[in-house]
Amino acid sequence: MAGEIPDLVALERSGTGKGAARQARRDGMVPGIVFGGEADPLPIQIPFNSLLKTLKAGRFKSTLFNLKVDGHEDVRVICRDVQRDVVKDLPTHFDLMRLRRTSRINLFIHVDFINDEQAPGLKRGGVLTIVRQEVELNVLAGDIPDHITVDLAGKQIGDVIHINDVVLPEGVKPTIDRNFVIANISAPRGLVSDEAEEAEEAAAEE
Repeated sequence: MAGEIPDLVALERSGTGKGAARQARRDGMVPGIVFGGEADPLPIQIPFNSLLKTLKAGRFKSTLFNLKVDGHEDVRVICRDVQRDVVKDLPTHFDLMRLRRTSRINLFIHVDFINDEQAPGLKRGGVLTIVRQEVELNVLAGDIPDHITVDLAGKQIGDVIHINDVVLPEGVKPTIDRNFVIANISAPRGLVSDEAEEAEEAAAEE
């Protein structure tokens, strides 16, 4: 079930404190700290350009990473904070938290839509409008679903698909406590126009 967890490669950082952090930045690195679990906090650093690229990809604070540091066992981590320069808005420090397989975390999970060929509404020319391509879910760190599935079989024009309509994997639950919309099947413009004209004609006849 679990999808591939992306690697986050870092270097162990010698020394702590503001002086060591400033030196790391002068060397083109962004200093950080790994904490949590049963191990001691570990000072690390990541090349500035590498971290900036990862940040620009989005979802940095809600992505589970496999942290690789030479001399240490790989560990699953999630970002808890990224400090930025107040003027340039560039990363100056980051905090990562170690996770056990039994830890529960919030992650954005991709939504797959299947059986579109079995949806009468789409066969009539209806349009599938996806409101959420990803859904934030509360999951176990050791059992992360690669995606959740929305079955479009039997869906008609005008049907709205909510999160409660989706069968979620065991132990997975939405982070939002309301029945939010994931997608809907709307009428094609031509059909909407025809129905509007028919309504106008009916009103005129009255």
